[in-house]
Amino acid sequence: MCIPNKIAGYSADFIKAVEIGRPPNVVRLFPHSRALLVSGKVIDRAMIAKGKAMAIAANARNTFVIRGVLKAAQRANAAVIIEIAKSEGGAKAYCAVNYWNMALYVDAVCNELGITVPVAIHADHYGIKNEKDVETARVEIPTMFDAGITSIAIDASHLPDDRNLLASIALNPCVPSWAGLETEVGEIKGKEGLSTVAEALFLIRGMNAHGIFPDWIALNNGTTHGIEASDQGIQVDLTADIHAALEKYRVSGAQHGTSGNSSDRLREIAARTRTTKANVATALQMVSWGLKVNDYGNAILDDGGRFIKETDRGMTDELWADMVAYADSKGYRPGDYKNLNLPFENRLLSQSREIRERMVAGVEEFVFTMMARVLNSADTAPLAIEAILKAGSHDLGPKATRIEEPDRWTEALIAEMAATITSDKGPAGNFDD
Repeated sequence: MCIPNKIAGYSADFIKAVEIGRPPNVVRLFPHSRALLVSGKVIDRAMIAKGKAMAIAANARNTFVIRGVLKAAQRANAAVIIEIAKSEGGAKAYCAVNYWNMALYVDAVCNELGITVPVAIHADHYGIKNEKDVETARVEIPTMFDAGITSIAIDASHLPDDRNLLASIALNPCVPSWAGLETEVGEIKGKEGLSTVAEALFLIRGMNAHGIFPDWIALNNGTTHGIEASDQGIQVDLTADIHAALEKYRVSGAQHGTSGNSSDRLREIAARTRTTKANVATALQMVSWGLKVNDYGNAILDDGGRFIKETDRGMTDELWADMVAYADSKGYRPGDYKNLNLPFENRLLSQSREIRERMVAGVEEFVFTMMARVLNSADTAPLAIEAILKAGSHDLGPKATRIEEPDRWTEALIAEMAATITSDKGPAGNFDD
């Protein structure tokens, strides 16, 4: 594809990056697009180049989030990730945005608004909980890349350590070599079942032996998904220790559960660890709806444990009353309100332009503040474009090389080594978000 270099408002570097930096699935889907949809690797490299920076990975539970995040990224000149998790946007989704339409939404908004920052399309928390899930994934993962996904998190952290590693090895052929890749050790359970250095090293060493070099590793480092009910938060020392142990494997950190953590704690994660990806989900949903949150997006509840709707923000008060009534009829607790996304999507979209734009503006302001004042990702867009131009390709290649011996990581030896790892997996249960 060739974009004329005389298009007003587009720099020569941006035009060249669109020509060479979009992955083949994106080019096939959007041959005439001027949106710079890129591999997750590009976003990671931009944060590394700036140093002590984390890209927002925004969970797009509705289209207002997509629009607000992209507008904020353009203002901050920041490379950004738009993502959705399997529970949110997989085959049994509770959101209208999903793995198979997310790229379509993002590309359309980028072209409509003239967005010129690089954007990765990430399939987050693609959960694997058993062997049947592995077989389903062999079919499903390629369909997601067919639909424009440019980065994926293969999350088999629900399984024992050896099965987690073996699932990651088995599914790696389904992921294009150019795509961003995230792996995970330890389910996100708050203060229970914290990840250990031994678990993380086992997973990354085993993947390395099989020629798999993930861009990110996610840990259970003390956070939870959804509404944070305590001040436990991210364990910065634990995260830093694990990242230091993994340094020679050149894997960055992915921080989940940011909505329940203070801005100061997030700044500390950026400053003291190798984290380059910060997932934000529940906070963006709450802000788009117009609910009262603190400065880092955790919902503020009234004395009765109910959300507080701000009259001049988000959706109309009338629509919110209908949502609350529906939630009450279902017996929803605050953490269950995420299930309102799908049944009320069309009602949200049918509001007046003024209200829809108010929902977007709330997200934009929140995300811009996070990018510029907390996560240090402002002005990373040129660094991402520079990485593409330096590579001369959409494929930046791996950061690491194989340093482990493959013949020491057979399936039998993997099982033997896993049996020697001592760790607390925490309580059983469904910890998806």
